[in-house]
Amino acid sequence: MYQKLTPKQKALTINLDPTIYGTFAEIGAGQETVRHFFRAGGASQTIAKAMSAYDKDFSDAIYGKEAKNRYVTQNRLRKMLRYEVSLIEERISRENSPNRKFFSYANTVTTINFDKTQRGHGWVGIRFQVRANEDYNEIVIHVKFKENDATLQQETLGNLGVNLIFGAFTYYDNPRRLIESLYDDVATDNLEIDMIDFSGPAFAYVDNRLMSLQLVKNGMTDAVIFNSEGNNMLPADSLYKKNIFAVRGSFRPVTKVNIDMLQNGIDMFLKDAICTQEETEILIEITISNLRADGDIDERDFLDRVDILGKLGYTVIISNFSEYYRLIDYFASYTNGNIGVAMGVNNLLMVFDEKYYKNLSGGILEAFGKFFRNGMRVYLYPYKDPETHELLDASNLKVEENLKELYKYFKLNNRIVDIKNYNPEFLEIYSREILRKIAGGIKGWENQLPDGVSEMIKERGMFGYKEELSLKQFS
Repeated sequence: MYQKLTPKQKALTINLDPTIYGTFAEIGAGQETVRHFFRAGGASQTIAKAMSAYDKDFSDAIYGKEAKNRYVTQNRLRKMLRYEVSLIEERISRENSPNRKFFSYANTVTTINFDKTQRGHGWVGIRFQVRANEDYNEIVIHVKFKENDATLQQETLGNLGVNLIFGAFTYYDNPRRLIESLYDDVATDNLEIDMIDFSGPAFAYVDNRLMSLQLVKNGMTDAVIFNSEGNNMLPADSLYKKNIFAVRGSFRPVTKVNIDMLQNGIDMFLKDAICTQEETEILIEITISNLRADGDIDERDFLDRVDILGKLGYTVIISNFSEYYRLIDYFASYTNGNIGVAMGVNNLLMVFDEKYYKNLSGGILEAFGKFFRNGMRVYLYPYKDPETHELLDASNLKVEENLKELYKYFKLNNRIVDIKNYNPEFLEIYSREILRKIAGGIKGWENQLPDGVSEMIKERGMFGYKEELSLKQFS
């Protein structure tokens, strides 16, 4: 456990290091971060310049105009960071400062509005050198304010900025500790970090998907999203005003059942919602509780799953939503569009299990109010019992006696509909059996996975893969 320093101690530590030298550019919420460094003492050898181009026209004259007049954006932040670093390099002679590590810190934020209808959010980042004359590294984060007062939000922003600068120079070789340190003297109840991105030579080994996982694992945010290329996506950008279709699962590994459920569910959803796939965000969801199913999170196993999903072209969301209603509530906070979820029979039975809603004052009725909001629809994939061979779907699903009429209500109002065009052959595929064969080196699992997936598992030794055992070994 590392020793936590106060913002003043961190600022003073940076100020007393003669090799660290840079600029501060803070627009939108005052100069809250640099104030810590001025007050700590010894700032003259650390701060080259501090500025706040608060006026839009003046800011445009420095950094250029932004598309659609949006200034609280990642693009704006990165422009600021790179422009300020270029000025340092241009104006400070390396001959006179051979050992100095240059940096630029910037933020562009908006705090809570006067009517308190928008809590505020922003982008915060640093571009810095680990050693003099080396290439620059960048750390960029997106934050959402939770406090109900602009002054308090500004103070939180100031503490976060100090933590980021100190962490960049102190914990660059340990990104997990760096992420944890961002909340020193900052309560998770006051600030949410829902995206983080590391780049540059010091982070060449860093997988930003694992860093996103840390945010959810540490309770810094409820969900993170990354696309099929493995790039972090800001949820607000990905989901804003979109139609959303999601499938939850373990995907260990992804099977033809998963793809059949997804594709047929999507086809029905697009017709029901009268929308196109371009207007719809399709998400594969894995919950933290699923990743922890066998104990602590196995990061290699996590990457194996998402690498396969990425190869298949899917966007992945990692969430802290054990209950489905929380997932839908999360989606609804970003969009008024149509929402659909594909799931299997067993998952729907869990949705109708009252024990999961004991923490809600309104119990299962409150949960269903959030789950089936705004026309949200469940697309149900059938289940074939491996022993009795009975086929279960929405027509013969049995819920608890006291919930039967509630179930009928949702079914009669087409809030729960069967996926009809499924492939009957896929109902005999069970992921646990596939996983057992993969780990045991037993033949016969390859054709139950989407094209190219079995080759990927074999090449990379995923899921404990062993070479197939010959028949002689069983004789």
